Formats: sequence, structure tokens, C-alpha cells
Amino acid sequence: MIEPDAIVFVVDDDPSVRRSTERLLCSAGLKVQTFSSAREFLGSHRPEGPACLVLDVRMPGLSGMDLQRELAQSGIHVPIIFITAHGDIPMSVRAMKAGAAEFLTKPFRSRSLLDAVRAAIERDRSACKERSEARELHERYEQLTPREREVMPLIASGMLNKQVAGELATTERTIKFHRAHIMQKMKAGSLADLGRMVGKLAASSQR
Repeated sequence: MIEPDAIVFVVDDDPSVRRSTERLLCSAGLKVQTFSSAREFLGSHRPEGPACLVLDVRMPGLSGMDLQRELAQSGIHVPIIFITAHGDIPMSVRAMKAGAAEFLTKPFRSRSLLDAVRAAIERDRSACKERSEARELHERYEQLTPREREVMPLIASGMLNKQVAGELATTERTIKFHRAHIMQKMKAGSLADLGRMVGKLAASSQR
């Protein structure tokens, strides 16, 4: 199922291909925005919500592969479905290794494109949700004091208040105070919940 706010961006320098692709996607109930060049797409405002990009490989100026690289360098995450009449195996391998969702060689079946678009939007929907949850988690973490950030991984690991107090050379009462504040600020329902948050924060800091 495609969410009503999902959108497909089509970037192709051939007007007839843009029109036919737009008609096909609209007939499947999808919202579509078309662009005649990679530069035009880069200058546009991307709406919030799940999306995917149907992108021609060979275009004047900035090619599809160039655009894929620019988006990655800019930290813009959108699944890309490449379409081309001049594809070869090395090109498709490069595109897929760089994170493309699909690589279709013209002529392709309408069903193949629609299936690829639906899968890409579902993938982006999940990624959007993960990014939103990660942002919210970091916002909560930013509310902690430096001392609370020291205490959090220790209590999340299952250490008792007196053990944490000994580790940080403070009193058990002080650790109890910090523990209550940490659980409240992080909106953790349990120590196991807090442990998962610590794991996610650690993983995101290594990316």
C-alpha cells in the first residue's frame, strides 16, 4: 500500500519519456513530479514523506550517476531507480553498489517499473521512520547533563546504584537522583528500554 503523501520524482531529459512515465505512475494512483535535468531536480524543494527517484542514466550536463553521487555527498537519502537504453553490467553494478534500488534497461515492462517504485517507496518509508526516531532520540539525549550522560550507560548495563556511585566516586543517593532524571528525560519505560536507546545512540555515533 502506498501512502497518500508518497511521491515519485522523475528526472529524464526526453519529454516523451517523462510524459509516458508520469502517465503510468499517475494511473497507479501515485503522486509524481517531473524534471528535465538533474540540476533542475537539485534546485527543487523535496517534500517531507516517503519518496523515490526514477532517474535516466544518460543526460546532458549532470548525468544520473553524477546526481546519485551528489545526493549521497549531500546526505540526501532517496531510493533511486535507474532507467536507461544504454545500460551494461558494469554500469548497473556501480549503480547498485552506490545504493540504487533498481536498474531497469529500456524497454522494460510497465509492471517492472511499478513494482520497483512501490518497493522503493516502502523502503524509504521505513528509512524515514528510522531517521525520525533517531532524531527524536538524539533530542532527548541532548537534554541530559554531562553527568547524566556518564551515568546512563552504567545503569543501562544493569549496575546497581551503589556500584555506579563507586565507579563515579559519588553517593548512592546522587545516582538515584540522576537515574530518575535520566529515565524521565529519555522517556524510558524500563532499564531494558534504556539499554536499547544506549545501543542505538552508540550505533548512530559510529556511522
